[in-house]
Amino acid sequence: MSARPTALVTGASRGVGAAVARALAPTHDLLLGGRDTEALAGMISGLPGARPWPVELTAVTEADVAGIDRLDVLVHSAGVVTLGRVEETPAEVWRRTMEVNVIAVAELTRLLLPALRAARGHVVLINSGAGQRANPNWISYSASKHALRAFADGLRLEEPELQVTTVYPGRVATDMQREVRAREGGPYQPENYLDPDSVARVVLTALTASPDAHITEITVRPAAGPPN
Repeated sequence: MSARPTALVTGASRGVGAAVARALAPTHDLLLGGRDTEALAGMISGLPGARPWPVELTAVTEADVAGIDRLDVLVHSAGVVTLGRVEETPAEVWRRTMEVNVIAVAELTRLLLPALRAARGHVVLINSGAGQRANPNWISYSASKHALRAFADGLRLEEPELQVTTVYPGRVATDMQREVRAREGGPYQPENYLDPDSVARVVLTALTASPDAHITEITVRPAAGPPN
C-alpha cells in the first residue's frame, strides 16, 4: 500500500459497494471486501491501488484484519433482505438478517477500531429508508436497519475522534433491487430508482466535508418513482 489513505469497503463486488469503491479509487488505496472472489478479481483489474479482501463477514476474526494497522475509511455496504409478513418469517430469517446487517457490522468495526483510531478515521454505514420507518412485508429487514442506526449513533458517541455517517438511500438500481421487485411481484424499473453511483457520490460528500463539519446522516431518495 502507498502513502495514500486506505479505505475498506464491504459488499464491494457489486451494487452500491462497487460504486463506492470506484468513487474512492482515484484518491484511496482500497481493500475490497466480499465473498465472490471472481467478482472481486474483476473489480481489482480496473482499480489501481486496490486489492481483494475475501471474507465471510459473519465469521470475521482478528486474523482477517491482521496487518491493517491504519484505516482512514470503513464503508459498510454489505447486507441482505428477505421479504415476508411476520407470520411468514421464521426465526432463522430473523437471525440471518440480524447477523449480516448488524452483528457482522459491529464485529468488523470492533476489530478495526485500533486502525480507525490511529487514522482518526471515518465509518460510513449504508442503511436504507427502511431504517427510518417500517412497512408491511419488510419488518425483519427494517428492524435490522433500525438497529444499525442505533449502532451508528452509539458509536459516534463512544468514539468522538472518529466520524460516523449513516446514509439512508431509497430504492437503488442493483441486483438486490431486481430480486426484491421479483418477490414483490412488480416490474424492475431502474429509471425510477437511484443509480448506485449517485449513492457513491453522497458517500464522497460525507468523506470530503470540510474539517469543521461532521455529516452524521444523509437521506437520499429517487427523484422519480415511489418514495420508498
